[in-house]
Amino acid sequence: MVIDIVQGAPASPRLGVVLLFRGPFFKTAKVSMPAIHVEVYGCSANAADAEIVQGLLLESGYDLTEGPETADASMVLTCVVKTPTEQKIVKRIRELAESGRPLIVAGCMPKVLRRAVEEIAPTASLLGPDDILRSVEVVEETLKGNKAVFVDGKPPDRTLLPRKRRSGVVHIAPIASGCLGGCSYCIVKNARGRLRSFPTEGIVEDARNAISEGCKEIWLTAEDTAAYDDGGLRLPELIGRLSDLAGRFYIRVGMMTPNEAEPILEDLIGAYGSEKVFKFLHVPVQSGSDDVLRRMRRRYTVDDFLRLTSRFREAFPELNISTDIICGFPGETEEQFRASVGLVEKLKPDVLNISRFWPRPGTEASAMGPQLHGRETKRRSRIMSRVWRGMSVETSLRWVGWRGEILVDEEGHSCSMVGRNYAYKPVAVRTDKRPGEFVEVEVTKAGAGYLLGREV
Repeated sequence: MVIDIVQGAPASPRLGVVLLFRGPFFKTAKVSMPAIHVEVYGCSANAADAEIVQGLLLESGYDLTEGPETADASMVLTCVVKTPTEQKIVKRIRELAESGRPLIVAGCMPKVLRRAVEEIAPTASLLGPDDILRSVEVVEETLKGNKAVFVDGKPPDRTLLPRKRRSGVVHIAPIASGCLGGCSYCIVKNARGRLRSFPTEGIVEDARNAISEGCKEIWLTAEDTAAYDDGGLRLPELIGRLSDLAGRFYIRVGMMTPNEAEPILEDLIGAYGSEKVFKFLHVPVQSGSDDVLRRMRRRYTVDDFLRLTSRFREAFPELNISTDIICGFPGETEEQFRASVGLVEKLKPDVLNISRFWPRPGTEASAMGPQLHGRETKRRSRIMSRVWRGMSVETSLRWVGWRGEILVDEEGHSCSMVGRNYAYKPVAVRTDKRPGEFVEVEVTKAGAGYLLGREV
């Protein structure tokens, strides 16, 4: 940990009291608390960190503000997974730094790209992803005009902490930090480190509290949920413990790798059998070529992936499958790319996250060759997008005529609401129901990645 004193940075008002002289006695009067603006980019784990940061600040007496214009200081929780996201964040950091107001850059970027951050915002304080419990401390120092740098902490237990949820319906539940993998293209391992699973009891108690506060969706999130291991208690047992909680709610299980899911597959399918678990499976495949998967340092084959998804579909025919594909990995031939296209056509996923390959600093893949030109990675991603859009209508059409209950969880467009059915399929419907309420619907129309319904 380092705290550098930056001369000339204006201090913001501090919390506390002022003394007013009234005759022979002093009287106290409360002053307004400093207001902090927090914004977040990236994954659901980052979103959970932002909720925790805001909860810690509120617990310490700070106010929160929606925009930086009315804030005494701003904090940005950053993401480094993809170059386009990083570029967007860099632009935002520059804007906030140029405003002259105190700034804290938090999350993965100050951990793995510290020099780049300091070139953009040399006086900004830095807070790494494993140092979020020092959020109040970094704000205090920043408001004094100091530059505080906390980037070398160990992964904290993220359970049983104060929260300010951005949604009254969703409780994001981090169950682990880091991973057991070593993917050649991934920079997140440099930021989050090796796997640390959080205590089961804390995860369950957090969920119990969230449900009592009105949350209806529990999102289990981690870099790899299937790797969760709390002293031998694995993901299926955790899902079972959560499913036993009283109340009407759903559990959404986050991303898992095929190699970590395979050893617990049958137990996992058993846990998914609970009516409280969304029939939603997010398993990234990344490529349809075993040779590319080897160079990616992924620890499974295409056949391993297909066995996993097939087994889940056997158990849950209306399963909502989400997967990820990287287009243009170094050395990927046209034939290998076409193998990825063929895999997508065979799988017919409900959700396909398509990424162009971007070399990330410090990763093995950034030095692999040959690197494909950006025009070629863009061409391949466009082809993949067209293929998926064409089949996504087909996968959505099977829901037309379905009648059942959805949980409203957000506002949609044109006075509609959006809810999720038991398979986590989004359905837009005109209704007076509000987020957190259930409504009976019939699906009347389907498009690429969406369903429209009417209340019945």
